[in-house]
Amino acid sequence: MKEKVYEFLRTIPKGKVVTYGQVAEYLGKKELSRVVGNILHNNPDELKYPCYKVVDSKGNLSKHFAFGGIEHQKEKLEKEGIVVKDYKVDLKKYQM
Repeated sequence: MKEKVYEFLRTIPKGKVVTYGQVAEYLGKKELSRVVGNILHNNPDELKYPCYKVVDSKGNLSKHFAFGGIEHQKEKLEKEGIVVKDYKVDLKKYQM
């Protein structure tokens, strides 16, 4: 399952985000959102598998982002042109 999650991360275009639920749906079960979160927290390579592009169902960034915390996630998203306001992204505008 980990490999499928990491594979999906590589399909997210620059300037776009997905939710944990979207990744879980890709796996075939929407109820696996928490499992997806655990897999992302153990991501072996942030550059190869851009987990910073995954946000919650309301667009909130992760308070426990594995690679340097929420500030690092915010910086990575902003470098792609995604506007982050109060640690949240506008899903209507940026969701894949």
